[in-house]
Amino acid sequence: MRTGGATRPGLALGCGLALVLVTGGLCAGCGGSGSAGGSAAGRATSSTPTPATTSPEDLCTRVVAHWSREVLDSGTYGDYQTMGLSNGQYDILREVVDSARAEKKAHGAPAADELIGREARAGCRDWYRTGGPSNGPWS
Repeated sequence: MRTGGATRPGLALGCGLALVLVTGGLCAGCGGSGSAGGSAAGRATSSTPTPATTSPEDLCTRVVAHWSREVLDSGTYGDYQTMGLSNGQYDILREVVDSARAEKKAHGAPAADELIGREARAGCRDWYRTGGPSNGPWS
């Protein structure tokens, strides 16, 4: 056995085999220019959707409006925790539903529905303008 920088035949064969396996594996996934799948890079850039994000204010508006409509139709309030609302969101919901009940009585269900959307948005916007749930997850 030689020392001092000489290569060992087993090591060279192992590295060469690893290189063949790696490059062979890379090429095996490649389609030709006329293949139906195209290249992996082409598929990734053209069909990968961009993740959408929802702001905390928009999420608040959605859940408060949803549950406000449910409460308005049912006539009773539920537990805010079973609705997945924080205490602050529940406070907004109660104000929205009180206003929507009066609007429904005066101008009908479509007017109440529109009011719910506006009031939920305004309540959540104001709540997040002042910091939102800054005292823990249920504030």
